[in-house]
Amino acid sequence: RHQGMAKNTYMRWRLPLVCLLWEVAMIVLFGVFVRFGAEADAHWEEEKREMNLTSDIENDFYFRYPSFQDVHVMIFVGFGFLMTFLKRYGFGAVGFNFLLAAFGIQWALLMQGWFHSFKDGKIFIGVENLINADFCVGSVCIAFGAILGKTSPIQLLVMTLFQVTLFSVNEYILLNLLHVKDAGGSMTIHTFGAYFGLTVTRILYRPNLEQVHIQNATLAGGVAVGTSAEMMLTPYGSLIVGSISGIVSTVGYVYFTPFLESRLHIQDTCGIHNLHAMPGLIGGIVGAITAAAATEDVYGKEGFIKAFDFTGVYQTRTPSIQGGFQAAGIVVSLLMAFVGGAIVGGILKLPIWGDAAAENCFEDGVYWEVPEDEESDVYHMHNPDKPASP
Repeated sequence: RHQGMAKNTYMRWRLPLVCLLWEVAMIVLFGVFVRFGAEADAHWEEEKREMNLTSDIENDFYFRYPSFQDVHVMIFVGFGFLMTFLKRYGFGAVGFNFLLAAFGIQWALLMQGWFHSFKDGKIFIGVENLINADFCVGSVCIAFGAILGKTSPIQLLVMTLFQVTLFSVNEYILLNLLHVKDAGGSMTIHTFGAYFGLTVTRILYRPNLEQVHIQNATLAGGVAVGTSAEMMLTPYGSLIVGSISGIVSTVGYVYFTPFLESRLHIQDTCGIHNLHAMPGLIGGIVGAITAAAATEDVYGKEGFIKAFDFTGVYQTRTPSIQGGFQAAGIVVSLLMAFVGGAIVGGILKLPIWGDAAAENCFEDGVYWEVPEDEESDVYHMHNPDKPASP
């Protein structure tokens, strides 16, 4: 343990106890509610014969599993190692990312299942449910970027529990009630996750901490086209959106982040406001404009209906009305993020969660066994036999 590091009281038994209770609760809930979907069930071969299917090409698993692999790696590996830039908090960045992702996906399968695939008292899951659960936890990983190094693992688990719940409610409101299109998650994942995390870190603000880090805006364009990914944004429109997002994100790192910390007391360890929040807002606005400007001449009659799912009760919707609902989706996501983040931040400030002391922030040694710092001798590349410098 490094000198001057405060002891994190009761963490040795409190964290395992919370994890054990959570996992027991998940096992009970999964046992009561969750069943395999038809294509993952052992009866699939019988159902194939009844439906005269001769191959597995109709099985959603074979079609979507590569996508699941990509998203799953991003959640468990991508986000974790993206946050290892803090010299003394690399273990925590990777390890706690694994922790909240593992528990969050289980809760997301239940929450999203109750909202979207609840039938006859059961939740039937397949590979698509796993992908959607990964996306849900992606918003948690984004929020994690705002509070990285400043919370205890129990606080992270509590935040995950509430954020997954709020994400599922927000997703249901946007996709089912407002019927907005958000294929890439600009609003549901990036905007909600980022502003939720920023609101939480504002509630947990520590005025005596300062941190400096370098980030870039290479992913901002991808975030910004998330909502309009299935719309006819056109190539030049994509270039415009990408250029604006890159500029806004880069300017944000230079000017907005210091402003948020000095004036609004919002600390953003990983710069999620610049990489997810602002590009997510841009994406939502672009989606609303693109939807409102849509015509059958551009999409074709069938493509027009398919792109915006103008079927059933939504078949009378016009592009302008759809654009209005897309804009409303941005507002709902922001309200859910701000209100939910403020409430959850207040809950996380309660002392029962083992709030990390100021001197424990950004320190792996509180939670992990870390090697002692060493100063190695200087190696002379051109003359290995030369004595090392003192």
